[in-house]
Formats: sequence, structure tokens, C-alpha cells
Amino acid sequence: MKRKITFRGRILIIFSLIIAAFTVGIILFEQQQIKKERTDSLERMLENNADVIHQYLVINGITVEESGPRVAEMLQYMQSDLRVTILDWQGTVIYDNRADASTMENHLKRPEVQKSIGFGSGTHVRLSHTNKVKYLYFAKNYEERYFIRMAVPYDVKLQSFINSGNSFAYFILLFFVVCVLMMFYFANRFSKSIKELREFSLSVKNGLPVPSSFQFADDEVGEVSADIVENYNLLQENRLKLAAEREKLLQHFQFSEEGIAIFSYDRQQVYANSHFLQFLNVILDKPTLETEHLFSDPNFAEVVHFLDERSHRENMFSKRIDRSGKQFNVRVIIFDDRSFELYISDITKSEKTRLLKQEMTNNIAHELRTPVTSIRGYLETILNMYHDESDERIHGFLDRAYAQTIRLSELIQDISMLTKIEEAADRFDLEPVPMKELLTELKADLADDLNKKQDTVTIDVEDSVVIHGSRTLLYSIFRNLAENAISYAGKQIDIVVRCYNENNDTYFFEFYDSGTGVEEKHLVRIFERFYRVNEGRTRNTGGSGLGLSIVKNAILFHKGSIIAKNRSEGGLWFLMTFPKIK
Repeated sequence: MKRKITFRGRILIIFSLIIAAFTVGIILFEQQQIKKERTDSLERMLENNADVIHQYLVINGITVEESGPRVAEMLQYMQSDLRVTILDWQGTVIYDNRADASTMENHLKRPEVQKSIGFGSGTHVRLSHTNKVKYLYFAKNYEERYFIRMAVPYDVKLQSFINSGNSFAYFILLFFVVCVLMMFYFANRFSKSIKELREFSLSVKNGLPVPSSFQFADDEVGEVSADIVENYNLLQENRLKLAAEREKLLQHFQFSEEGIAIFSYDRQQVYANSHFLQFLNVILDKPTLETEHLFSDPNFAEVVHFLDERSHRENMFSKRIDRSGKQFNVRVIIFDDRSFELYISDITKSEKTRLLKQEMTNNIAHELRTPVTSIRGYLETILNMYHDESDERIHGFLDRAYAQTIRLSELIQDISMLTKIEEAADRFDLEPVPMKELLTELKADLADDLNKKQDTVTIDVEDSVVIHGSRTLLYSIFRNLAENAISYAGKQIDIVVRCYNENNDTYFFEFYDSGTGVEEKHLVRIFERFYRVNEGRTRNTGGSGLGLSIVKNAILFHKGSIIAKNRSEGGLWFLMTFPKIK
């Protein structure tokens, strides 16, 4: 088996290679710099010698053709291995102290000469064609009249002079050794902390308790490791708390009267209580102990369709299922990880009670509509015919009877409206309704009532706000809210209707007044039928007690929502949403 390299070994190898590469790079770079500096120094020496010869020729008025013998005299004062060549501007060799100039070919194409033509001076290292000696050549042109070329043998002695500089390399190597030793020391310390952390990890993996005396090295890695241990202990503590809460939740599910089941994203059962199985077996055609069978049953086809949708605007869906003489409400809630919960509630009893109340209310309204209409007509006739001012008591009783008859007619009308919303919603015509136009019309209709109370209405709705729905119900929503504010909020109040926000799917409306508001305990029940904040309120103001119930049902008809709250500045505040139909 191949032996695995330790973490410390990997650190040493990697950083040793990095430091070695860095060290070699520094040595090579420094040697190149030394070589360049010494070559430049040698070239400056050759240039100085060439300048001395040039100055000698100029001062003594010696021509190029006459320069040979005189230059030869000067060479005795220069180093012995120096080679001097004088060329005219065409490249013809006039003088060379190492060869017969008359036998030498034209030197105009020599690299160092070509460089001197372009740049004033030039160098080149090569083997001489004349005497087969390797030279470092330096050529310089003077006033574009002639060239003086100086050269020294490029032998071992000269090469060693140029390439020497090992003392710096020895220093860098010593630096490398010191760095490796320091790295070895710190790697040992670092690997010690890693080893301690590894021992802790193995203890956790094997389920062994962490000793209270367990301590890490006193360094940054040790501090991080100690934080990991602390977080692990907190995690263990939270796991115990989570397990306890899970047990409480399961007990709650078990004793709940609802059927509750939890499924994973791939529709595998995670948990189901006994009520869920019981209700499920009532709904399904065949008894089963496997809850997953519901996904293939026709009764749950709409639930499956909702789960199959890839993009969910809402994470909750509900439907009612009638089976075997019972009514069940099925709800599904989808979570962010695509797992979901299914709830099945037996609503048979509550549904029967609701239907009984609704039927009784509808029957009462139906039976009262004809006699109340007749009584109202008789009273109107009597009041129109009765002009005797002598008995004010009789006239007052007739007025009161007529007012109560009107109130009873409005009550029957409101009950009929609620019945139509609940039982015959398809009888409402749907159309695009410009809300600013509708609210302006409402303000005009309520002008007399507003003037009596000295109330003001502010409408802050853009012309572009259009709701697809029933104009009758939308008008009824805001009329009931406005009449409620006029009747109960007080005098000289401000009423505001505003579309304060919108997004791609929804309009957000607010309706509020600056009146007295209601007590907090009543806010959760003000949308119930016939609910009274106080016993004398409806009787004193003449309301039917169904206005806000109509508001809520009309908003639910439009797939919207409404909540009520008191304003901190005073008054009642309603927040509503209406979906956009695309």
C-alpha cells in the first residue's frame, strides 16, 4: 500500500520547493547582473583605449593611412594581449597589430563594425578568421571617417573574471538552509495543532466524549480548533433540544384531531399520524397503510397537479372532498426544500352547522322580504296621506316605524348580497374596473352624508390602476368602508383611500380614517356577521351589522385579502390586496 504523506511533510516539500525555486532565481539573476556589469566594465576599458589612440592621432595630425607605425609605438604602453585594428570608412584594414593588414579581407560586414555604424559603437564575441583566436571585439567609428577596433582574447582567464561572483551564491544558499530550518520548526508547531484537531475529530467520529481537560496549542490554529470544539458542544446541545422539540411536535401531531402527514420532495412519507390514515382510508376506494397511494387516487388529482407545478406563486393549496357522506378539507403546504405537509380535516359537523345557519338566514330573509316591502309601502302611503299636524305623537310613531322598516329592508338586502356572493358567485359580471373613476363616483354619491358630518375624502389612486372584477362588488367594498367610517368614526374626520404600492402580481390598497378607532379585542371579529362592538352601536346608527362581512367576502371573491388595525395617530386602518389578472 502506498504510504500517505503527512500534512507536515506536504508543507515541508511544497515550501522547500518554493524557497528553492526562489533561491535559484535570485542566484541566476544576480550572476547575470554581475556578468553584465563586468562585461560593461571591460567594454569601457576597450573604449577608453580606442579614445586614447584617436586623440593621439588627432593631436599629432596623423592620417589613417599613416597611423600604423605610430599606433604600434603606443601599444607598448598598453596591456600585452590587446589587439588593435584600424579600418577606413569603407572597411579596408589599414593596420592590425596581430596580422598583416594587406592580406586581410574587408571588415565592413563584421558584426561589431555594423553596430558601430548604426549606434556609434558595438561589441561581439567570436573566433577570429585571421589567427583562429576567440576575441571580445569592440569597434567605434570616429566622425564617420574611420573605425578603431579593440579586442582582447576571450580565454579562460577573461571568462572566469566575467562569471565570478560565487560569494553571493554561497550567501543565498546559506539563506535557503536557514529558511528551511525555520520552516521545519514552524511546520512542527502547526502540525501539532492539526494533529490535536485530528484526534478531536476521531473522538467525535467514534462517539467518544471530549475530555474537559482537552486543550489545544497556544497559537492561531489552536484558537480556531478551540472555537470548533465550542461550536461542536453547542451543536450537541442544540441537537438534544431539537430532539426534545421534535418529540413534542410528534406528540402534538399524534393527539391532533387533524390528519397530518409529512412527505419528502420525492413524495416519500416521513411521518403520518393515525388520523391521517383514518381519514385517507375513508376517501380512498381501498383501505391502505401506505400513504403514498393517495398520489394516484383521482380524489387527490388537483393536489398532485399543484405539486407538479414547477413555479409556485403560492406555497399553499386547499380543496374540499366529499366522500361517504363526509366532508374533508385537504390542505397542502410546500416548503423551500420542496418537501411538503398534507392536512386532512373532517369538517362534516362544522360544514353542516354553517350550511344550517346560512340556510336559516336565507330563509328568514326570503320570508321577510315580501311582508316588509308591503309594510314599507303602506307606511309611505299613510305618511303621504296623513297631514294632520294636531297629533304629533301619531306622526312621530309613523316616522319611527317607517325608519325601522327601511333598516329592516337594508338588512334583508345585505343578507341577499352575502348569499349571492357565497352561493351564486358566477352571476357577477367580471370586467376591467378603473378604480379612480369608481372611487370618484362613490365620493359624489356620499357627498350629502359627508357634508352633514363635515368629513373629507382623499383619493390617491392613479388612472392606471385597473382591477379585473365585479364593479358592483368593488363599489360595495369601498361604500361599506366609507359608510362605516362616516357612521362610527366621529365628526370632522379625514378619510383616505390610497393605492400605496403594486408589483407584477398585486395591487396594495389602504383605507383609513382619523377617527376614534376600536378596541384591540374587537379587531379580530369585526368581519363576522352581526358582530357588534357594543350593544347600542347598530341600534343608534341604523346599520345592518353586515357591512364589513360583505367587504371581506367581496374581497375574497376577488382572490384578495384584508386586515384591520388601529392607527397610531388615531382611527381605523384597513389594508387590502387585489391580484392583477394577466
